Order: sequence, then C-alpha cells, then structure tokens
Amino acid sequence: MTEDLSVVLEEGVALLEMRRPPANHFDEALIGQIVDVASGLDHDPACRVIILASEGRHFCAGADFGGGEFARDHVTAAERLYRRAAELFDVRTPIIAAVQGTAVGGGLGLACSADFRVAEPSTRFVANFARLGFHQGFGTSVTLPEIVGRQAAADMLLTGRRIGGEEAARIGLADRLAEPGRLREVARLLAAEIAASAPLAIRSIRATLREGLAERVRQALDHELAEQKIHWATKDSAEGIAASLERRAPVFQGE
Repeated sequence: MTEDLSVVLEEGVALLEMRRPPANHFDEALIGQIVDVASGLDHDPACRVIILASEGRHFCAGADFGGGEFARDHVTAAERLYRRAAELFDVRTPIIAAVQGTAVGGGLGLACSADFRVAEPSTRFVANFARLGFHQGFGTSVTLPEIVGRQAAADMLLTGRRIGGEEAARIGLADRLAEPGRLREVARLLAAEIAASAPLAIRSIRATLREGLAERVRQALDHELAEQKIHWATKDSAEGIAASLERRAPVFQGE
C-alpha cells in the first residue's frame, strides 16, 4: 500500500484502489505500482481475482497534460509509461475494472487492459485522442477493437464522443451494468463468481483466450508512440491539448 494505491485482499479478491482523486491521472509511477502489486498477487494463492478501482468521482482521466512529467516532456513520459503499461498484459490473475465517472484517453486504455469492466449508467468511456490532436495510445489500437469490434472502435476513436454506461453495455465495452451506487458491489459479485471456480483452470482458460495479446499490445504501443511523437510536434496537437485544459472546443487547422 502506498499513498497513491491501496491494496486490500479479502476472500480471494484483491481490491486495488487508485488514490489520486478526483481525476486519478496516472503516470509511470502509478502504473508501475499497479503492475508490481498485480504481478506479486500472481504468486499469492490467496488471491484469485483482482478488482481495479479508484477513489473519487472518476475512474481515470489518463495522463495529466496540464502538470507533472507529461506536461514537461510528452515523449519521454510516454516512453517510460508504455514500458510499464505493457507489463499489465503479463499479469496472470483475472482483473475486473470498476469504472465510475469517466474513463478517458489512457484511462480508457487502462480499463480495457482488464478482463472485464463494470459500469454504471452514469459512467462515460471516452476515446478522445483525436480531439486532443494525436494518435490513440495505451494499447487501445488492439484492446478496444478486440472488445467492441472494429466498427464500434472506429466510431469511438474517430469521433471522440462519450459512450454512456448503457451504450457501453450494449456494445460489450461494459460487461456488467450496476444500478447507481452499487458499482463495487456488482464488481465484487462478478469477482466472487470467478473466484468460486477452480483457480488452475481459470488461469489456463484465461491464458488461452488472451494468447498473443501481450505481444500484440507491445507492438501496438511501439507504433502508437511513433505516431504520437509526430503528432505532438504539430500545431493541432498543441491546440487540442490547450483546448482540453481550457475546457473549450478545439479549432484544428490540419497543421
């Protein structure tokens, strides 16, 4: 347990809670903590399922382009972040993301790294990369179309529109839709169902279903970062990020 991440293991289920409210922006340090804890739980027979959750109004708003290392140097921060993010896909324990509020940009990517997502009607999933003026990241080039299909992923990525909890459930982005105020409860019920099955079989089945995923994500991360490096040098990207921080509509010029 650290200031930014709490860990509670009960009845076979580990609750990992990000504690950077309200937006729960991540960086290499926080993603690294999640990876290290989850990897350690792979070797704990008392843990059969992980729930990834967050404190505050929102699940995760991705990287903070208004402060911290991403504001200082997008490229270096992303290179370091993606090295650790790739390791999320090496974790062998099933992961459920309990998504309240908004999962936006890299936060959506983090939610998509999990096996399952539990949402509420008020939850919003947003692939806003193009609205910020750059290519998608955090492996969403692979994970998002694998979860919702190519057309739904294209819709999300090219429009950058918000997908509410009910629509997310319809397209398969949310695996369970909880009534308001019951998000953690529903996530725990799903975790308990998984934890009740034979643990060796669960890991074997999961490994089969996710065969090759980690390598495909690593390849995607390399490509995503290469594209992002190009875009972060453009006027459109500067405008998109500035508009987001200023809470206004961006005006892109194709430059």
